[in-house]
Amino acid sequence: MMPMTLPVPIEFRLPENWLPAAPPDGVDVSGVAFAAVRPHPDADFTANITVAGEVPPPAVTLRELADESAQRLREAVGAVVVAHRREVGSADAPALTQRLTFSGVVGHTLHDLVQSQVFLTFADALDHHRRAMIRLTLTATAAQYDEVLEDFQDFVRTVRPDTGAGTDTGAGAGTGA
Repeated sequence: MMPMTLPVPIEFRLPENWLPAAPPDGVDVSGVAFAAVRPHPDADFTANITVAGEVPPPAVTLRELADESAQRLREAVGAVVVAHRREVGSADAPALTQRLTFSGVVGHTLHDLVQSQVFLTFADALDHHRRAMIRLTLTATAAQYDEVLEDFQDFVRTVRPDTGAGTDTGAGAGTGA
């Protein structure tokens, strides 16, 4: 499967020691535009960052999108706990963060996992009434989460619309590359 293309081009900088990742065989990447990994696994699980996006209907809130994301994860892995959720940003650029906890089997090993999701909105450059939502996700083992969280926060701070000014993103952001 080909990765998705983001609804708006973005640019970002990967944290040091993180590498762009090709999807492993058998992994569905239809909902992901970009993925990166930290090549220091914890118990055979590799922490990863993914970028996805969509243009939601105008009446859909970030809270509803976050609920849908948690529900999709429940459908994939079973029990998921929304451990934390907070609306951030401004009226012009709303955002939402949430932390999910769950267990998942990778290889033949059950892992306690933590996923941080950040939902950002960007106005369409051509139609300011249309907004695109970009979802940034960090998934790590519970044991490794605190170690990689700061890297993810640094990554999130670098995400912005791609103005075409030629900033080095460290990846083909927004192009589906």
